[in-house]
Amino acid sequence: MKAYVVNQWLKSPDDLVLSNNVPVPEPKKGELQIQVKAIGLNFFDTLMIQGRYQIKPPFPFIPGGEFSGVVLKSTVPEYKAGDRVFGSGFSFAEVITAPADKVLPIPKNFTFEQSAGLYITWPTSYAALVLRAQLKAGEYCLVHAAAGGVGIAAVQIAKALGAKVIATAGSQDKLDVARRFGADHVVNYRDENWTEQIKKITNGHGADVVYDPVGLVEESTKCTAWNGRILVVGFAKGTWEKLPTNRVLLKNISIVGIHWGAYVKNEPESIPKVWKGLFHLFESGRVVPAIYDKVYNLSTIPQGMKAINNRETFAKVVATVESHESKL
Repeated sequence: MKAYVVNQWLKSPDDLVLSNNVPVPEPKKGELQIQVKAIGLNFFDTLMIQGRYQIKPPFPFIPGGEFSGVVLKSTVPEYKAGDRVFGSGFSFAEVITAPADKVLPIPKNFTFEQSAGLYITWPTSYAALVLRAQLKAGEYCLVHAAAGGVGIAAVQIAKALGAKVIATAGSQDKLDVARRFGADHVVNYRDENWTEQIKKITNGHGADVVYDPVGLVEESTKCTAWNGRILVVGFAKGTWEKLPTNRVLLKNISIVGIHWGAYVKNEPESIPKVWKGLFHLFESGRVVPAIYDKVYNLSTIPQGMKAINNRETFAKVVATVESHESKL
């Protein structure tokens, strides 16, 4: 089969090579063998092949983190051959194996492309807003990098929860995307006075919840409301911030982390609650996965990764594994 195999740490996605004769993996007990139909691409895919991600698989390994596809073989009673599933696993291949506990059935009416990016992005945003920030209807929710993968999910979830959503991004095109998917107000965070714009939009109240996958906590404290909650989701800027603890104290601000991947170890009882809430939103049609306009394929995955790294994309970047690419 075709797959990308990493035998040493690479400098960039350009160094990835698609192999044509990789053995098809057989599922072990508790695993599924899955024909991959679509792959969700993430910024961390590049970090993984460079050895800069917190997960460092032993060589050789197939990179990738998210997928959707069809079960070929099952070793568990919950799934059978032919089931449409999505999940988390090393996905840059035509056929993969994945633990059954990291796989879920594709929601009704969702395509493979829509489902490929659900497993990491959506529960991160839902757990952040619902479990950690306890966002309430009527509150102002400020979402940074709102046209990105987790950002666009956060915009939709916050809107579905009844919040007033303010979206930030660095270009007009991305602001338009955020508005298209539900943002009530949009602000360019490259404007020098963006925090003042937030204050004006909220009539001086400030944002009750700030969703930050970028690294804008310090500036966001200037426009956070009394008892506001700032969610630390990621560090797309590439640096760790020094917090203005004076503002945190004076405004009663809570700085709240969200590490969805650690719930398996530390709080597994919350995982089913998150997915139950998400499936309700998915199947009610109140949220719809946003896909980047250009859909890549297995052979052009490195181009998709570079586009993410260069901030050229919006929403979720997906690569399809077309039937003509697979000889299985």
